[in-house]
Amino acid sequence: MDATLIAVAALWGATTGLLLPRAAYRFSVEPEEPWRVECPAGHALTGPGRGWLGSTRCATCAVAVPSLPAGAAAQAAPPAGRHRYAPAVLAPLVTVLACVALAAATGPRPELAVWLLLAPVTVLLAVIDRRVHRLPDRLTLPLAGAAALLLGAVSLLPEHAGSWTSALLGGAALGGFYFLLFLINPNGMGFGDVKLALALGVALGWYGWAVLFAGGFAGFLLGALYGLGLMLLRRAGRKTGIPFGPFMIAGALLGLLFGGLAA
Repeated sequence: MDATLIAVAALWGATTGLLLPRAAYRFSVEPEEPWRVECPAGHALTGPGRGWLGSTRCATCAVAVPSLPAGAAAQAAPPAGRHRYAPAVLAPLVTVLACVALAAATGPRPELAVWLLLAPVTVLLAVIDRRVHRLPDRLTLPLAGAAALLLGAVSLLPEHAGSWTSALLGGAALGGFYFLLFLINPNGMGFGDVKLALALGVALGWYGWAVLFAGGFAGFLLGALYGLGLMLLRRAGRKTGIPFGPFMIAGALLGLLFGGLAA
């Protein structure tokens, strides 16, 4: 195992992961609502990238609240987290772990660069889907296009361990399978899952049909186990909707780890 490669992957995961919580907060809205531009107290989100990049700790809240009278400050202060308006630990941690695992399994092969570029976006999608049961087109469609184009470029480099043709076929196959499920039961499968399947299918297909099947099946298995656990705990019924995107992504990660180790 290349310690330097692992360290670089961890640093990349930490750097990109720290940018995810604010983006997740802004994207986590219902389909008919615009992206969030304010903190819960109504202060504008400012910073690089037109406010998309930055901390989840509202500086305006931190400055404004102490200047109020004691009683008003108690009423206006955020409930917890020292003026933090969104969780800021889990997403970066998951991103670091995913990047490290991918680096350890893939090694110095050129497709690792693609996995590291795609990993933060998939973590962001998982967080959003978990919060509002939504996978925004602004993320899923560019993710699919980027996966196809980047792997196409990697296929021109020496020492890669996959096939661009099988990657494209994998995206079509997994996306088509999810589209069929959507047609059969649109209430149980969102169209965002179909578009996410395109990107995940491209990534899994890079290593061949066995990895595509393993990663796709793992996503269904994880989702089924989660749903079964909720029913056993009586926190959900047979018709209760669950966010399936995180399980699709987790299954794809397991498939890529298997493919990288076996290549």
